[in-house]
Amino acid sequence: MKLAYIILSVICVSLFVACVILNNQFKSRVGKTMKLESASFKNNEAIPAEFTAQGHNISPQLSWNGQPNKTHSFVIIVDDPDAPSAKNPGPKPFVHWVVFNLPHNIHKLDQAAVIHTLGQDAKEGNNDNGHKGYTGPKPPLNSGPHRYHFKVYALDKMLELHVGATKEQVETAMKHHILTQGELIGTYEIKS
Repeated sequence: MKLAYIILSVICVSLFVACVILNNQFKSRVGKTMKLESASFKNNEAIPAEFTAQGHNISPQLSWNGQPNKTHSFVIIVDDPDAPSAKNPGPKPFVHWVVFNLPHNIHKLDQAAVIHTLGQDAKEGNNDNGHKGYTGPKPPLNSGPHRYHFKVYALDKMLELHVGATKEQVETAMKHHILTQGELIGTYEIKS
């Protein structure tokens, strides 16, 4: 009977230790959420017109921190889930910007960022207007405020993709390689 208790105790301790190890591995793999912010606008506030298609159509300033030490690259994706249209009738968000392979030592983008100057691997994908680079918000007239999700992902690798890759291609390539991520939401609307 004593031997059964000893064996049961050893099994319980072993299971507990295994759970602690797996939990720590999961935490180190997923990491905490990064902080993404902008000097151009605050979270859940309106995006100034200069960063929209009605203005200068330039990208806003972005900065982030909180990435794990194992980070090799960053991905930035900006999309609008409130933008159904003839081209985008369903729940698929309209893509405004796709940036990938930003080097691990880059932690900010100035407004009107020129991505190819940030490292030989840094690339931009195509937005849903079919062009490489940033395209600013331009929601339909009187459609209410649209939410623009600026997302940054820390990855454990560089992506083997070419300039002009789509959001879907980038998301597929980075699957299982995301260490942590952050998000900033800006709003914009056009009224008559």
